[in-house]
Amino acid sequence: MSRKLLSVLLALSMVFCMFAFAACSEKKEEGGDKDKANEDIKIGAILLGDENEGYTFAHIDGIQKAAKALNLKEDQIVWRYNVPENENCYDAAMELVDAGCDVIFSNSFGHQTFMQQAATEVPEVTFVAMTGDTAVSSGLDNLCNAFTKVYESRYVSGVVAGMKLAELVKEEKLTDKNYDADGNILIGYVGAYPYAEVVSGYTAFFLGIQSVVENVAMQVQFTNEWFNITKESEAANMLMASGCVIIGQHADSTGAPSAVQAAHEKGTVAYSVGYNIDMQSVAPDVALTSATNNWAVYYEYAISTLQKGEKLPQNWAEGYEKDAVKITELGSVCAEGTAEKVEEVVAAIKAGELHVFDTAKFTVKGEKVDSCVIDLNNNFETTDPEDKEAIWDGYFHESELRSAPSFALDIDGITKLNAD
Repeated sequence: MSRKLLSVLLALSMVFCMFAFAACSEKKEEGGDKDKANEDIKIGAILLGDENEGYTFAHIDGIQKAAKALNLKEDQIVWRYNVPENENCYDAAMELVDAGCDVIFSNSFGHQTFMQQAATEVPEVTFVAMTGDTAVSSGLDNLCNAFTKVYESRYVSGVVAGMKLAELVKEEKLTDKNYDADGNILIGYVGAYPYAEVVSGYTAFFLGIQSVVENVAMQVQFTNEWFNITKESEAANMLMASGCVIIGQHADSTGAPSAVQAAHEKGTVAYSVGYNIDMQSVAPDVALTSATNNWAVYYEYAISTLQKGEKLPQNWAEGYEKDAVKITELGSVCAEGTAEKVEEVVAAIKAGELHVFDTAKFTVKGEKVDSCVIDLNNNFETTDPEDKEAIWDGYFHESELRSAPSFALDIDGITKLNAD
């Protein structure tokens, strides 16, 4: 072969390779719009607390588990801890935008307004306001809300408490102080705020207890903070002082379980049901279980959906059916037969045979409730055509019309001590 011919063939080969490389690059670029590779996606997390606060720890754990399942690297997650529910949230969101985040999650209801502001200004980034309720009404395609059906695990934790209560009655461990004037056993609940999220939770807890022991009455003491160990401890002590035997909670610290443990050590008969994390380390003699969320289910779903170039639903809520909620390990002081009862109840929820807010289970001012219209646009107009009836087929369909809890009825048997 002549040198001239060899030169021509080499030149043609180089031209072919250049075209092939360009074509491959173009193909990769086109595919990148649809499928975001693992190494490309970046996640931002705006958190109300840090790993020392139970609710936030559950979110951190969920994100980390999702990242591991999806083979993401640590530097693909940018964290913002201890972000209050004010304009600092907006600043944190914009910092995460500047850091190149493709999706930004916030974990508290009070962050929503500021997440929406950021979503308005940066339409190419997806913003997810956990526990929020304005994604659809905002008109923004890049603003989403997500929550779990944690009311299901609260109901189950109530069943656990009910089993213990039944045992205490059988063993004659209660005194007159533990009953109200109508013969109902007193139970207590430490709530953060009188929001629907909290009302839904403590009502589910109450109904879970009542499914085992009918004659109960619950007192709710609010702290008006999500996380305050001192206030939560004081609230628990006030409830026990009034005779409450079970202390549940929708507040984020170990304050209430610790207070119950301390009271137990002084001879008080009382037991604790926590939230978010297992409380046995701080309340080994009184902790029955905790209602909690498995946030990894949502985070893995959300991140993988965005990786595929697909949009997230603006409302997402799942419960036991998708293993998105659970209760923590049963404490050693739980009543005999509790584990079997829990399995039975969870199976009924998964099968759709048990509905937590079955309208045959409760009354409001002595009357059965057959209708409850939800204000889906948050405009408080009772004639808004976008508002929807939440009760049909005999039960309130919580977290089905939107992800955020909507059940806010004041049912009989529950007294709010300081809701104002």
